[in-house]
Amino acid sequence: MSNKEKSEKLLEEYRKKLQKKLADNDVLLQNIKASIEELEELRQRVSRRGEDLVYRYYHASFKVYWVQDLTKEIVDALKKLSPHEDKELRDDLFQKILDRGCQGVEWELEHNQKWDEVCSPFIEAFFHAKYFLEMAIKYGKELEKAPTCLPSGWAALLYLYDLR
Repeated sequence: MSNKEKSEKLLEEYRKKLQKKLADNDVLLQNIKASIEELEELRQRVSRRGEDLVYRYYHASFKVYWVQDLTKEIVDALKKLSPHEDKELRDDLFQKILDRGCQGVEWELEHNQKWDEVCSPFIEAFFHAKYFLEMAIKYGKELEKAPTCLPSGWAALLYLYDLR
């Protein structure tokens, strides 16, 4: 195979991958639009409960541990939006944040001695998940079609699903 043929083959493979990602971007947006009412309801619950749970972190209350469940609820909603058959989120950075902050850790007395080390990952995971929920709602309302010139929040959301 000549270099030109190899280049043409690589270019064609790239075009196919790009077309698939663009199609998946449209599916993601349509999934968001179809779920916008549920997402809005979740955002309201997250706002009400999240306010208290973040306070619990600063108050050094064991109730901060409950933020892990709220974060999982957000993540489950985000997974349902996925254009992928397996309905999984595919961003390694986000997964690392979840692994540190959303593993069902339960309060133990010795955690009080290392409060920030144990509990700040819960809050970090919560805020990242909340951000993606807010971006899904924002762009689900603003966009009619998945854009090719990407606003930052939409681009971040695409990373969550490995579409960027």
